[in-house]
Parts: sequence; structure tokens; C-alpha cells
Amino acid sequence: MDRVIEKKKWSKKRILTIAGVLGLAALIAGSIYFTSGKSKLNVDAERITISEVKQGIFQENIPVNGIVLPLTTIYMDAQEGGRVEEKYVEDGAMMKKGEPILRLSNTDLQLSLVNQETQVYNLLTQMQIAKNAARQNTITNLNQQTDVDNQLKEAERVYNLNKKLYEQKAIGLQEFKQSENTYNYQMEKKKLSNQTIDQDKMATAQQVDQATQSYQGSQNALNVMRKKVGDLIVRAPIDGQLTSLDAEIGQSKNKGERLGQIDVMSGFKVRVDVDEHYISRIYNGLKGSFTFAGKEYKLEIKKVYTQVTGGRFQVDMEFIGDAPQGIRRGQTLQIVLALSDERQALLLPKGGFYQQTGGNWIFKVRENGSGAYKVDIQLGNQNKDYFEVVNGLQPGDKVVTSSYENYGNMQELILKK
Repeated sequence: MDRVIEKKKWSKKRILTIAGVLGLAALIAGSIYFTSGKSKLNVDAERITISEVKQGIFQENIPVNGIVLPLTTIYMDAQEGGRVEEKYVEDGAMMKKGEPILRLSNTDLQLSLVNQETQVYNLLTQMQIAKNAARQNTITNLNQQTDVDNQLKEAERVYNLNKKLYEQKAIGLQEFKQSENTYNYQMEKKKLSNQTIDQDKMATAQQVDQATQSYQGSQNALNVMRKKVGDLIVRAPIDGQLTSLDAEIGQSKNKGERLGQIDVMSGFKVRVDVDEHYISRIYNGLKGSFTFAGKEYKLEIKKVYTQVTGGRFQVDMEFIGDAPQGIRRGQTLQIVLALSDERQALLLPKGGFYQQTGGNWIFKVRENGSGAYKVDIQLGNQNKDYFEVVNGLQPGDKVVTSSYENYGNMQELILKK
């Protein structure tokens, strides 16, 4: 007789199937856990930097580099082009105003000078000839006027005599009228002679004035030409040190080309390069400091050059007080430039963490020091040592400030000592 065999509820096959499903679920859950940002990483505490957040005095500043320059520099450009024929001094020489530095030659300019001199001499000769001719003409007119005066006197004498004789009936009317007409004629001739002399004087004066102006113009042009030729000898424009002399014998220099400069050794300034990001915050009066030979020195911005080149602009800073002893032209100084006044703030020491987080979050160390977890923060201004904390941290908090380059997307660090 057949009997019913009860089916086993927990067969081996079923158990293996359930175990496989549970294992797969655990694997998926673990994968989700470790890829969802909840991951942890064991870190050697001695290989990271832990810094404390503290309240303190904060001043926003930036590190900049500056080059020491003379307080005053006079640039020398070629006033006239030419070939370098002779150098009287070498670069670095101390010069007195007016001392020669080098000599150029320019045959075209020298030939123009000769032509201008010839033109002036010709004009001077012509002017002298014109003056002599005018003087001779004046003498001729004066001689003629003397004759006219003499003839007028004689005609007047005859007229007066005939007038008396006519009144006495000693001569006839015809003879009297003749002497009267002669007298009137000589009177008109005298007037004409006076007008001629006056016009001659005016014409002579005008001619002399025009000739003089023409000569003075040519003389001025000659003086300018002589100065141009004189400028072929380059001289020191002021007392100082000759630097950056760029001229060798046989070299051709164009008009306006830079030849060198004279540095006035009365003091120094510092030419500083600043990132264009700060151009709206840089102005005259801002101060900076640097350390030289173990002593701190102060500087102040005196001039801002707003032209931006290569993402940077320049400012000139002058020393507050005396410049350091032993400082030299061309020396590079590392300066801390203050952008604000000192104030109380929550300070976070700078570190490599900023490169990975951008200042948006940081690993905060637990009170017991066993680990550090990710917290969001907000940073404000900064200087060369600290960030200003706006939100997310409190005084006394300890945070990891070293680089996060190897931490990936870890949410928590397990600190092992």
C-alpha cells in the first residue's frame, strides 16, 4: 500500500539558494555603503597636521615680490641717430651732469649743418648788400633834397625881390609872374622831396626789419642744427650712476632708441608686482613690511600703475624711515602687503587641505581624538598664515589642515597613533 512521503521544508538546495541571495544582498548593501560617501579610512595621526582654531588678531595681507630701484631714474634716448664712434665711460660709472658718455657720427646731419651755415652766411651777405644800397639811396635823396632846398631859397629870394619891384612899378607883370611861378614850383618840389625821403625811410626800415627777421630765423635754424650735431655726443643729464648702457663701438642707433639710464643715488624705492585680482583694493597709502638682516622694515605705496600686463600690475613703494644698510639696486624683496586694518577674528591656520576642498569643508577631529569627520565651513579673507573663519567652526576646534590628496571621497578618518 502506497504512503504519502512528506516533503522537507528546508532542503539543502533551498538553504543554499537562500544563503546565496542573502550573500548577494549583503554584497550589494556593502557596495552601496562604501560608495555612498559613508566610507572611512585609517590614517596614521603622525603623518597628518592637526591645527587648532583660535580667536586672535587678523589682518588681511598678501605676499608679493618687489625689486629695489633708485628713487629717481633718468632715461637717456638717442636724440639723433648715428653710429657709435667712441665710448668715454663704461656701465656703472659715476657721472657728473654734462660729462660725455659716448659719441655718435651722422654724416647726413653734419652735411646739413654745413649747408645751413652757408645759407646763413649768404643771407647775411645779401642783407649787408641791401643795407648798403639803402644807405646809398638815402644819401642820394638827401643830396637831391639839398639841391631842392637851395633852389627853393633862390626862387623865394627872386620872388620877394620882384614883388617889391613890381609894387614900385620897376618891373612888369610878366617878370613878376615868372618869379612867382618859379617859387611855387620849388615849393611843390620841396614837398615832393620830403615825401620821397619819408617813403624811403619807411621802405628802408621795412626792408631792414624783414631782412633781420629772415636772418634771425635762419640763425635759429642754424642753432637748432648745431644742437642736433652737438647731441651726437651723449652727455649725463644729471649727477648719478650710469646703468643699463647699451652701446658698442660700430653699432648703429636709431633716433629715440634707448641708450641707458642715470640712477640718482639719493634713495631707493621698491617696484612691486601684484595680481590683477587685487587691483580694486590697492591704493596709495597701503603699507607693507619685510625682513632684512633680521630686522623688520616698513614700506608705503606711493604710486599705482593701473596697466595690467600678463595678469599683473605694478606699484611703487617707498621706505618709511631709512632704507636698510647694504641694500642694492636690483635686489628682490619678499614683502607682506596689508590690505586691511587689524581686527579680531576666528583664525584657521593655512594648509594643503584648501587645494582639495576650496575652503568649503574640512575634517574636524573628535574630542577624544579617535577620528575626524567631514564638516561644511565658510571661509572669509586670508593672509599668509591664516584663513578667517566665517561659519562652521568654533574656538578650540581641532581640524586636519594637511593635504587631502589621498582621501578621495572619504567621509571620516580613523586616526591611529
